[in-house]
Amino acid sequence: MINKIVPTLQDAVAGIADGSTVLVGGFGGAGQPLALIDALIEQGAKDLTIVNNNAGNGDTGLAALLKSGQVRKIICSFPRQADSHVFDGLYRAGKLELELVPQGTLAERIRAGGAGIGGFYTRTGLGTMLAEGKEVRNINGVEFVFELPIVADVALIKAKLGDRWGNLTYNKTARNFGPVHATAAKLTIAEVDDVVELGELDPEAVVTPGIYVKRIVRVQA
Repeated sequence: MINKIVPTLQDAVAGIADGSTVLVGGFGGAGQPLALIDALIEQGAKDLTIVNNNAGNGDTGLAALLKSGQVRKIICSFPRQADSHVFDGLYRAGKLELELVPQGTLAERIRAGGAGIGGFYTRTGLGTMLAEGKEVRNINGVEFVFELPIVADVALIKAKLGDRWGNLTYNKTARNFGPVHATAAKLTIAEVDDVVELGELDPEAVVTPGIYVKRIVRVQA
């Protein structure tokens, strides 16, 4: 019997190794898997590379993970906001490496990783510092920058509902990066608001099929 539900957050993050690349869902606070992030802090894996839309807000969630000293590098689109003081302090002190990626390019690099695509050409970033060291190709008289896919060891995502097979639905804009993250990691772990019985999710409403998900943990609000 397929049953991907794990009883505790500790079980959900068990085995995440030092040096892992971890995709973390969320757009700011929307859809950020806060409980899984806290569990990862407790678990203690270090030297991590984190891939996320931004670099944390305030002192909770992703910012707390950065503050714990477990992260070596972050790949993101929006590292600085009014309340990103944790990232700012670590980066200025030389304690955190940053790879800045335009948001659309970030999403497509992750999607390419999940789809098994070896890379793609885009005009975004052409002629800027973001294109330094990258292949530039002229296609029909137009120059494009070649971008590599992103694949990860682990994805931590948040969904609204899941079943024991791992099928997931999301809560409106909290969906954001979750579906592409789920496809691009060897181990996708989802925290869900509730677990439903098989058949309760309308197949037409399932956004992330269970084939992409290895573990589900219910986290009550």
